[in-house]
Amino acid sequence: MAKLYFYYSSMNAGKSTTLLQADFNYRERGMATMVWTAELDTRSAGMVKSRIGLEAGAHHYRPETDMKAEVLAQHQETKLDCVLVDEAQFLTEAQVWQLAALADEHGIPVLCYGLRTDFLGALFPGSAVLLGIADALVELKAVCHCGRKASMNLRVTEDGKAVSEGAQTEIGGNDRYVALCRKHFSEALKA
Repeated sequence: MAKLYFYYSSMNAGKSTTLLQADFNYRERGMATMVWTAELDTRSAGMVKSRIGLEAGAHHYRPETDMKAEVLAQHQETKLDCVLVDEAQFLTEAQVWQLAALADEHGIPVLCYGLRTDFLGALFPGSAVLLGIADALVELKAVCHCGRKASMNLRVTEDGKAVSEGAQTEIGGNDRYVALCRKHFSEALKA
């Protein structure tokens, strides 16, 4: 029975690396996959890229993309053994349900990878639905500078000061975000 998986974490826990490893494992065994990433993440240019240098081509999704229809169209051409979605926090509620239908109705496993919360500790819409309906939840671990598990994403200015307001989504990497434990996240926002 196919399942909907959600692998979640803070920044810098290796979500994209883990996705790319899973994709490689399927392909190494002669299986077909379809990799997706959010068009919103303009750093990717049609690729899923990891900080350690691994990368693979990917289809872009936007809020209006019908994930189920797009995957099934590809599935008719080449039987898909797995669908992998990077930046899953940017999925809409409808898209998460479409991905669930791929697993439930069509027997295609779907592996989603994304952030659980934004820079203020609030759930992203896609992540909220995935946390609610995924068959399997897997937390990937990142490490705070103190050695504790980093579960929060602190947005920072160019000079490293904490940002406590703004749009939920602002694309960036280590230049804009720091993964911290909840204690150091809270202290940084109060400073």
